[in-house]
Amino acid sequence: MILFFGTRPGKTEIKTLEKIRCPYCQQVGTLTVSKTSNWFHFFWIKIFKISTRTVAECSHCKRVYFEDEFSPEMLNSIH
Repeated sequence: MILFFGTRPGKTEIKTLEKIRCPYCQQVGTLTVSKTSNWFHFFWIKIFKISTRTVAECSHCKRVYFEDEFSPEMLNSIH
């Protein structure tokens, strides 16, 4: 009997933070947040979420922020 199981990334959610200022270059409306989840699957059916990774990138200065580096206003606008 052959069992197909493992992990795979889910769909990436992308959101632009319109009125939030980049902490590094101070430009407004340049931050884009992407959220990707990793799932355990059995026969290509998602069973449960293993982890989630949230990253923000400024399109002006190209600086990348991980979730533990988010400013309080960035966290408030995501949720």
